[in-house]
Order: sequence, then C-alpha cells, then structure tokens
Amino acid sequence: MVEGRWLTASGVIALLPANTVDDDTVEIYADESRSRVLMRWSSLRMQSERPVIDGVRRPNRCLADFVAPRGVWPDYIGLFAVTAGIGVETKARQFEAAHDDYSAIMLKALADRLAEAFAEYLHARVRREFWAYAGDEQLSNDELIAEKYRGIRPAPGYPACPDHLVKRSMFELLKAEEIGMDLTESLAMTPAASVSGFYLAHPESSYFNVGKIADDQLHDWARRTGLSIEDARRALAPIL
Repeated sequence: MVEGRWLTASGVIALLPANTVDDDTVEIYADESRSRVLMRWSSLRMQSERPVIDGVRRPNRCLADFVAPRGVWPDYIGLFAVTAGIGVETKARQFEAAHDDYSAIMLKALADRLAEAFAEYLHARVRREFWAYAGDEQLSNDELIAEKYRGIRPAPGYPACPDHLVKRSMFELLKAEEIGMDLTESLAMTPAASVSGFYLAHPESSYFNVGKIADDQLHDWARRTGLSIEDARRALAPIL
C-alpha cells in the first residue's frame, strides 16, 4: 500500500474565536472583533438525574460548558476534518474485480485506522504547536492512548455530541470539499475513512454520554437550530 501509493491523506483545521450564548450554544466568530458569526453550534445537555458523590450532585454536562460565556472571557475553539481514504474506492474496486474481497476489506480497514491515526497526530500538533495551549506536553504512547492530554476532540455522532446535522455547517466552514471530503444526504462522510469534529481546550473538558432527552430540550434545540419540531425529532430520534 505504501510502495504503490494507493492512498492519499488530506486534512484541514480551523482555530477561531468562540463564546457560548443562550447557555448551550457556541458561537464561532470570524475574527477577534467577535462581531461576525461564522457558525452556531447548538449542543445538547444531559437531562437524566445525576448521582450525588461526597455530598455534591454531579453536573448535567453539555459540551458548551467547556467554552467561556460571551462577555466573561474571550475563548476559542477548533474544528477539523481529516481523511486517509482518497484512492481507497479505486483500489478496492480493482481487488473486487479480481475476486479478492479479502484485500479490499483489509485495504478499507487499514484506511480507517490511518484516518484515526491522522486525527490523533493532528490533535497532538494542535495542542503543542498550532494552538499551543499545551506547548510543554510530553507524553508516552501509553499516556496518549489513555488520553492523558488536556482537551478533547468530540465528533458529531459521539455520545457527547449526538447531533449529526452540525457536520453540514462544519464542512462548509472548513471548505472540506477542497481537500476531497464531502457528506452524503444521510450525513455520512466521504471518503468513508474520515474523521471530523471539534477541539476543546478547557482543562476540565471530558467525554460523557448525553443520553435520553425530554421534549422540553427537543423544543429548545429546535428553536436554537431553526428546525421544525418534526425535523428536530427526526434528527434526534435515537436519544428521545
């Protein structure tokens, strides 16, 4: 695969000013004046009753909690899209035409792993170099695998970010088509060996599961995203 140069990897990142508004919505701005909004990300909040530990109730988290409110602190956010799948379909079709389904499956599996590795590598460079909020980070491979670094990179479809619709705005902002990435009508990424998401740098940011939400949050999310209740219900059907 390497010697034949069967695959091409491509990626894009954006690091931009951002703040939260309306409690659960992140506004992403064009520049430091924070006057022109490039994108709004309406995230979702855990709504189940949380346990009490050492006399303190665990918070009902939302990814927007990890971005500072507007007027409190000038915060930032990152967005990314990477693929290692450019060229996969062409080579896979060649294998399939030769009745070598095993090689076609292995090629796609390796491309998926390379896309994940690319996302991990780029995130490390963002932390240490491009955003540089962890410029002195020095972690072993085991520590990297255990995600001991500061910050997270949640992707649409993750338990903490069950909304897939935000990928449309994300891909438009990143101009993902210029690096060979696109979305299908059902919001699957193409090429299939692709990863996209957000970078959050807050030192307490962590992954969690939004879980099931109730109709009051569904209606609020529909208002914030400008969707009809019917469209919002279809988009969030798995968590209602």
